[in-house]
Amino acid sequence: MTRGPLVIVAGPTATGKTAFALALARRLDGELIGADSVQVYRGFDVGSAKPTQTELDGIPHHMIDVLNPDQDIDAMRYAALADEAISEVLSRGRLPIVVGGTGLWIRALLRGLVDLPPVDPALREALEIEFEADGGETLFAKLAAIDPITAESVHPNDAVRIIRALEVYAQTGQPLGELRRSHGLGGTRYDAVFLVLEMERSAHDEAITQRVQTMLATGWADEVRGLLSHWGAEVRAFGSVGYREMLAHVRDGVPIDETQRLIRKSTRTYARRQRTWFKSEPGVSWRHDGSAASIEDAVERVSRELRP
Repeated sequence: MTRGPLVIVAGPTATGKTAFALALARRLDGELIGADSVQVYRGFDVGSAKPTQTELDGIPHHMIDVLNPDQDIDAMRYAALADEAISEVLSRGRLPIVVGGTGLWIRALLRGLVDLPPVDPALREALEIEFEADGGETLFAKLAAIDPITAESVHPNDAVRIIRALEVYAQTGQPLGELRRSHGLGGTRYDAVFLVLEMERSAHDEAITQRVQTMLATGWADEVRGLLSHWGAEVRAFGSVGYREMLAHVRDGVPIDETQRLIRKSTRTYARRQRTWFKSEPGVSWRHDGSAASIEDAVERVSRELRP
């Protein structure tokens, strides 16, 4: 059964998704539903560009600050929680606007998850031993050779995702990326307009630089010190882009100039992976700026396609 209506505002990091979604919410009587794997955690605020109450200006934003940093969440659990939030918004006669850049979560919400084989404990243990012995680069190279789609979307040190993708290939003989892509072309769970924001590359690079400088000026290092003191370095969100580098600065003394350079580099790499992901999604309408004209066009499209 198809549910909805629903609007998705997605895209690479630092393209103005939240501002765009808030503009739509004001015009269309909407509420926001987060789809960001870092903003979901309490305390990870500055480095995730979590919107402030001043920025929200009274517009409800669901699915941020819903978990403590030591709690886990995957795409399946996200979709279940987001379903609940969407139902609540719809029950009030308002329009749910999902906003964020975590592509797998958005796919799980719109289309469900691909049916994968259960974990084989012996196979997983063997891969974990190999990862520990040889380092991430060796297994990442294997993954890139057999499953370039997945390799494009994961960090070479992301043991969990690399090992899972290699497990799936060993068990099915098919790349996980291809399985997900084929699944993503299936039917949707929601009647949705799917908007993806993009920027011209040089402008995007400048936006990333400005964002990093703003985050540092508004207490990012102090935030990381507090999180590290309270939760330790092993919580999952410390592995995310930006926080990984800031943790190295705070804990290991990496100089701030080098830290900024590494954050900009990893953010650009992450943005490239996000572009690749969303280009593979069906039904996407790309928006190349957050101007008033682009917002007005989106309002008209949503009104035309989702409103009676």
